[in-house]
Amino acid sequence: MKPEAVFETDLKGLRRIHRGKVRDIYEVDDRHMLMVATDRLSAFDVVLPDPIPGKGRVLTQISNFWFGRTGHLCPNHLTGRALDTCVRDAGELAMLEGRAVIVRRLRALPVEAVVRGYLIGSGWKDYQRDGAVCGIPLPAGLQMASRLPEPVFTPATKAEAGAHDENVSFAEVAAVVGETIAGQVRDLSLALYSFAAAYALERGIIIADTKFEFGLDEAGRVVLMDEVLTPDSSRFWPVDTWRPGTSPPSFDKQFVRDYLETLDWDKRAPGPRLPPEVIRRTAEKYAEALRRLTA
Repeated sequence: MKPEAVFETDLKGLRRIHRGKVRDIYEVDDRHMLMVATDRLSAFDVVLPDPIPGKGRVLTQISNFWFGRTGHLCPNHLTGRALDTCVRDAGELAMLEGRAVIVRRLRALPVEAVVRGYLIGSGWKDYQRDGAVCGIPLPAGLQMASRLPEPVFTPATKAEAGAHDENVSFAEVAAVVGETIAGQVRDLSLALYSFAAAYALERGIIIADTKFEFGLDEAGRVVLMDEVLTPDSSRFWPVDTWRPGTSPPSFDKQFVRDYLETLDWDKRAPGPRLPPEVIRRTAEKYAEALRRLTA
């Protein structure tokens, strides 16, 4: 029997160096970290008070699945090192099983590398207003959820918990990280998205959009890190219910966002409590994404 939902961790013998919206990060040594995916859920950049049981394990399994299949495109932060090399307590090891990995310490790049393959969310709002997404012109006559002629790279700033990501131009990214690194991040992001989107489509899932995070290793190489192509970082739509002109049902946290949109909430912390039915159905959607992708 699996342990109950994990909202926060406080491991013995390891120093926690960061608590993000979903992940708790611990120092292993000067070159490695322990990354724990909790069951916290953020929506509109606010961490909600109710966890989604099992969510952290689903995120970790999906990320590890993609890391294992995209190594030919980009190196990643995984080490393959066993948890019991740095965690000794049996109870903590049981809690961490399936939701934690030991990773390389990298110099994180301050950008969310967003790729959009379909017109939805803030991209649809941009298009309705000025016929473009994040300043990138698109053909006239597209509908909500239309497939774009080709995927587009639309980077954003990385926000701390409680703050909102903001779309930025490629030129703004280049001004911060340099033209060469910015170009590598863009090209890797588009290659990763195209590879994964084709794979997922064969398994009945449309990856409408996603975001990647990258860091630099000691040699200055761009390395894929954090999570990759999960229901937290992507929009997953079932192929059989996708119709341009409508917002498709999803295997991700859009279900929670849709519920929150029905509330009188200003999208600032603290977030509202989630009903048991919303929690249960969200957990089911995450589990279905894992099953379809990895079966």
